[in-house]
Amino acid sequence: MRTRLTELLDIEHPIMLAGMGGVSYHELVAAVSEAGGIGTLGASTMREDELPEEMAKVRQRTAKPFGVDLLTAMPGQVEAGVRSIIDGGASIFVAGLGVPREVIDELHRHHVLIGSMCGKVRHAIDAVASGVDFVVAQGTEAGGHTGTVATMALVPQVVDAVGERVPVVAAGGLFDGRGLAAALTLGADGVWIGTRFIATPEARAVNGYKEAVVATPEDGTVISRAFTGKTCRVVRNATTAHFEAHPDELQPFPAQFVASVRGGFNHLGAPSGTAVDIDREFLPCGQGAGAIGGLRPAGELVVEMVEQAEAALGRVAALRR
Repeated sequence: MRTRLTELLDIEHPIMLAGMGGVSYHELVAAVSEAGGIGTLGASTMREDELPEEMAKVRQRTAKPFGVDLLTAMPGQVEAGVRSIIDGGASIFVAGLGVPREVIDELHRHHVLIGSMCGKVRHAIDAVASGVDFVVAQGTEAGGHTGTVATMALVPQVVDAVGERVPVVAAGGLFDGRGLAAALTLGADGVWIGTRFIATPEARAVNGYKEAVVATPEDGTVISRAFTGKTCRVVRNATTAHFEAHPDELQPFPAQFVASVRGGFNHLGAPSGTAVDIDREFLPCGQGAGAIGGLRPAGELVVEMVEQAEAALGRVAALRR
């Protein structure tokens, strides 16, 4: 399955692992890349010295391309992260909240490709104008930081706006090969998958997180500012209910993120097996969770998604006979 995205990134399948903070560490990233997609480290929750270590561990497990996702709004994180990305041999850098022009120029000088997460058409237009190499059109169904426009409406509009200039990757509520097929028919060149890869043996997660994702129905998530101060789709729990009832207690980003860590209900990035109060914990999760029946190895999921997409596209082609 060849698209502009597979050609640009030199990968076999148009499937990107979302750079999920607290989840997308070396084991998961290497598994997705080795299976022919491209894994992306979620560096937003990593210490400054942790990112180089994680990149080295990815490279020990696979010679295939991988990327790094940074939340560029975090003060001081970008400068150190960009140097680690260049030195560590990553192929792509994906920015969660905009990409400064000077960062783009520096990465391009070192042959690193840049992608930008976009929740609105104008975000994609601005990102392409600044020089990014691809955009990820992320609908509100996505877990983690997200906007208000649905995937089905957003993707074709972003394709119409910037698709002639750069590849567009679809994200938000996508969890299997049918979503990949749908994204391709909307004009996208690939998919950015997050929540489905949380429910894998390779994902890093505090105790109860993976089980919570598997148990969450399609209506079991909510967009809340409770954990970071920015709109974030998470598993609905006691913490989200509290801040829905007491919005006056919310602080802006990043103060709310700090408050959630100090308050003991945000352990993203903690080692797997860390005990937490799961009914209070920060659990980013998309609306596709209702389709997840259990844990599956990440590499198997990549292969299965491609097979399902080919079958779905074949069914559509058969309608023309």
